[in-house]
Amino acid sequence: MPNHLINETSPYLLQHADNPVDWRPWGEEALAQARAENKPVFLSIGYSACHWCHVMAHESFENKDIAKLLNDNFISIKVDREERPDIDAVYMDAVQALSGHGGWPLSVFLTPDGKPFFGGTYYPPEDRPGMPGFPRVLESVLDAYRSRRDQIQEAGGAVVDHVRRAMAVSSESGSLLTPELLSSAFNRISASFDRANGGFSTAPKFPQSMLLEFLLRYDSRDGDSQARSMVETTLERMAQGGVYDQLGGGFHRYSTDARWLVPHFEKMLYDNALLALTYLHAHQVTGRDDFRGIVEETLAFLLREMHSPEGGFYSTLDADSEGEEGIFYVWSKPEIEEALAPEDATLFLQAFGVTDGGNFEETSRTVLSRVISSEDLASAHSLSVKEIDAALARGRNKLLALRGQRVPPDRDEKILTSWNGLLLRSLAEAAATLDRTDFEGAATALADFLLTAMRRDDRRILHSYKDGQARLLGYLEDYAFLANGLLSLFETTFDRRWLDESIAITKAMVDLFWDPSDGAFYDTGKDAEALVVRPRTVLDNATPSGGAAATELLLRLSALTGDDRYRSIATSALHGMYSHITRFPGAVGHWLGVLDFYLATPKEIALIGPLQDPGMRALVATVHRRYMPNKVVVAVPPEQVFDWDDLPVLDGRMMVNGLPTAFVCENFVCKLPVTDPEALDAQLDAEASVTLFED
Repeated sequence: MPNHLINETSPYLLQHADNPVDWRPWGEEALAQARAENKPVFLSIGYSACHWCHVMAHESFENKDIAKLLNDNFISIKVDREERPDIDAVYMDAVQALSGHGGWPLSVFLTPDGKPFFGGTYYPPEDRPGMPGFPRVLESVLDAYRSRRDQIQEAGGAVVDHVRRAMAVSSESGSLLTPELLSSAFNRISASFDRANGGFSTAPKFPQSMLLEFLLRYDSRDGDSQARSMVETTLERMAQGGVYDQLGGGFHRYSTDARWLVPHFEKMLYDNALLALTYLHAHQVTGRDDFRGIVEETLAFLLREMHSPEGGFYSTLDADSEGEEGIFYVWSKPEIEEALAPEDATLFLQAFGVTDGGNFEETSRTVLSRVISSEDLASAHSLSVKEIDAALARGRNKLLALRGQRVPPDRDEKILTSWNGLLLRSLAEAAATLDRTDFEGAATALADFLLTAMRRDDRRILHSYKDGQARLLGYLEDYAFLANGLLSLFETTFDRRWLDESIAITKAMVDLFWDPSDGAFYDTGKDAEALVVRPRTVLDNATPSGGAAATELLLRLSALTGDDRYRSIATSALHGMYSHITRFPGAVGHWLGVLDFYLATPKEIALIGPLQDPGMRALVATVHRRYMPNKVVVAVPPEQVFDWDDLPVLDGRMMVNGLPTAFVCENFVCKLPVTDPEALDAQLDAEASVTLFED
């Protein structure tokens, strides 16, 4: 018989709806029952693509004896961390404080009033060396709860106090936001760089796009070739490794080794949205076509496999299929030899490191990774690079088609505003930089969907959508990621609707999430359910900190609109992060990028002319192909300039000699207008102070 999860929409919760454990969704009803029955709460948090969540579910939550132990003595609550990042943030910090580590599945024991007093992650079904079995854990927790209730309550209160302090921000007296903070952060981040393999630290290795974005900014600011080299090395190795899907495009969650070879095979929307943008920016900096190719392949993967008919994008692809992790993606040598023509097979096996012995979990199967370049293969086989690339393309296409006949991983088809907001920005910027109208169309459809399906009649943004139903009040990251994405879409299409929507969402964001007394943003709105701690995610996780994204948004809008209140709030937020920036630079990559914007003098670029005029399009392309992280850009037909008089960069601007015209400004003081793309290029290159342009 199904448990209380049967009416939920989350695919993760529905995966557990038929467990013998009497699971309940998070809510006052479950906590009230715990109080009424005087039972501790077992809170299990995970997500649908989580491999070890599946393992613990199969080993323990499908076990009738363990289920009886839980049902008789605990109130069991199951939470999808992707639906409820607020609950996850509070109790993840609690478990890290209690045990020194965290992860998913997250297993937490609470008092009936929600205070955590014990927790961990995965527990096996029986005792193993160095790891107690889950039944032993349950019995020990139950004994402590019954015999030492006062100590349990005291411990829970202490953990809550610790979590509250960990989420606090405070400006240090006399703290100064200076470029030296960026230099110090760079030096500490570079010390953890893996110069052989790229990335940071050792295995497991995650694609830390926020740090890579900061390094690109640092190179742009100081011309630091070392920063650029770190980015190029990392992006090269990732694109060559098994962490990148060599057949279908797109990135897996992380690498289990230091060489980016064998991944944990789940694919997340947010990873691919963030990495597509990072590769796009690296392409702008370097001009490298291989980086452009990764952008296009990654976005093509998302459009092909993660795109809903309604216009939004699904959340994840599972790591497992047919009950085994990675089996969908790996190949044996005989499979490839049978599938491809002999000459193509020979080249493909060499290029992608396929051997008789394999490289995956002591099997004969291989995770494909690019181990030999086309140039080296061409030399070894007396062929041209063009012939090599054609043969490998044939092999990839053939194997991708064959892979499509395998049992695919499950797909979590809930649509999250926050992650879709990240992708909206990536699609918009890729459309502008690469002149891809298909990406622009997808971005526009996505924006329409989010503003229609994910917003209530009272304009409140919602977080999650599944089966035609939007639910859960939107979090700070929903507002910040969406508004940033809409602003990028405006700077791509120059459709005023997107700017107006971005501004409206930003104003609502400040009202709901900004705390002027603390000088910081909370993750949950003032209208949200009260938890034991109101969560505030200070550091970056797999996605940028919501506070950092909100602060970036305010700075972008301040530069575009001239509204000093936006910059004032951003300044307070940055001062509140001073100690974290100085102490933990590797954990605040997006904040470092925001600080770079704050310390810069952003270029304000106004383009006046008919949007479809070839001369106007050439000016727009000149702006978009460059890497200029600290800029805002507006393009408007001459007859609409006065309709947009709320944007100071357009004040008094008009075409020169009837030609599309560009104005490059700083602090709304402009250089002389230009009508030629080469002249615009030269102005964008120049570091000298602007020359005042008098109308």
